[in-house]
Amino acid sequence: MTSLIRHLNCATMSPTGSMGGRLMPARMVCHSLLVEGPDSLTLVDTGFGTEDIAQKRMGKLFIGLVGPVLDQGETAASRVKAAGYAIDDVTDVVVTHLDLDHAGGLPDFPKAKVHVFADELAAARDPKGVNEKNRYIQAQWAHGPSWVEHTLPDRLSAGDGWLGFESVARISDDLLMVPTRGHTRGHVAVAVRRPSGGWFLHAGDAYFSHGEKEQPATCPPGLKAFQSIVQVDSKARHANQDRLRSFHAEHGPAAGTAEPVTMFCAHDAAEFDALADVTD
Repeated sequence: MTSLIRHLNCATMSPTGSMGGRLMPARMVCHSLLVEGPDSLTLVDTGFGTEDIAQKRMGKLFIGLVGPVLDQGETAASRVKAAGYAIDDVTDVVVTHLDLDHAGGLPDFPKAKVHVFADELAAARDPKGVNEKNRYIQAQWAHGPSWVEHTLPDRLSAGDGWLGFESVARISDDLLMVPTRGHTRGHVAVAVRRPSGGWFLHAGDAYFSHGEKEQPATCPPGLKAFQSIVQVDSKARHANQDRLRSFHAEHGPAAGTAEPVTMFCAHDAAEFDALADVTD
């Protein structure tokens, strides 16, 4: 049973061309979770790693467009230690996907098992086309992580669903990987049961702005265009965004259900700020 969940910002970014927030947000984050269980400590997404920042290996174009702060104090390794844990206390890392701003911290936790959807790991190992080749940094897993590849069962049973999602991959009863492909080949959202009741749903890059989970959906035009540029499957991405909007309406905190789900994406600063001081 999950005993404590902390929200960590593992990278601050200031995209160029914000134009007062009309095109791009002036501030974005890399929203990670640190989940404490009775015999485990799990990190959900890692942001940039210590070597990413030291070597600026994200590349000049990415740094110029995204404007990362490049603060070693914001790495997941620093955040974990600031929370009172040792690096080797982290037993598991769950990645929504392996984009460079989500998997950069993997080398900082060399003893952790790394949970990833099999389709995503296949894309990272053998990227197809310019879109996939530009998004993955092989050095981020050159240390040889202890990969745990998750797939969906060939035949679904009653235990394979979760709150209307027909099929999920279960790390445990309290930690689920919900397929939401489209942004990448094997993108997942990660559901974490809250000790206080209900769930968090870390949607990764399935959407980028809090307005996209509402009906009608809104999104700064720069972010909307960016999502279209980097997607690998437009039809799947839009279908999953529609599914998440319906899910938020049906199961969000305002829905009054027995197991409310607080959903957030990886980069929306307003969503992070609303949860930054929440520990339960």
